[in-house]
Amino acid sequence: LGNQFVIHDAQPTVYYIPDFISEDEETYLLQEVYKSPKTKWTQLSGRRLQNWGGLPHPKGMLPEKIPDWLSTYCEKISSLGAFSGKTANHVLVNEYKQGEGIMPHEDGPLYHPTVTTVSLGSHTLLDFYRPVGSLEGDAPQTEENRYLFSLLVRPRSLLILQDEMYQSLLHGIQACGQDNLTDKVVNLPAARARPGEMLIRDTRVSLTIRHVPRVMKTKLVLGRK
Repeated sequence: LGNQFVIHDAQPTVYYIPDFISEDEETYLLQEVYKSPKTKWTQLSGRRLQNWGGLPHPKGMLPEKIPDWLSTYCEKISSLGAFSGKTANHVLVNEYKQGEGIMPHEDGPLYHPTVTTVSLGSHTLLDFYRPVGSLEGDAPQTEENRYLFSLLVRPRSLLILQDEMYQSLLHGIQACGQDNLTDKVVNLPAARARPGEMLIRDTRVSLTIRHVPRVMKTKLVLGRK
């Protein structure tokens, strides 16, 4: 992972790689996402998702085969050293329609402390917050007070979050239809944008590619005691 992709105005460590995939790859990936069987989608409030690779669990993930159209990118991103030499084994496909978002959250301890995201179809702004309870003194622990900065994530880009960005901060996406870019967006030059620009969101599909260290070795044999 080259130093030229590090965003220095954020906490350690953010890599932002524009045009990680081509427009043809983006079209192909979107086709594959929407070709998936209806049963593969889970509807949540504010977005829907597909889970590939298994369900992460404290006792270990029961691994499922990841389809070739995704495993190609698991290998490509892993080969950059994103997971310290391990290979990604889990993908969440999230669909955000215009105006949908996700509450500030952390990705937690079931994953290797790196999250990598390929964006398809639209940009978004990813907002970062201090955790609740981290503000000094009597300041109310509101989202507004805990907000630190944002990253502009363009279609076809790869975003990698590690270290403090993964372990200490929360990230979320505001539920809105457009984004006014301010100087709180700390990767504007890397994302080829300027303060004062207004970007209209469209439907965005994100591929969140991670490594789950705890995987069950045994194949469960169903029906036997």
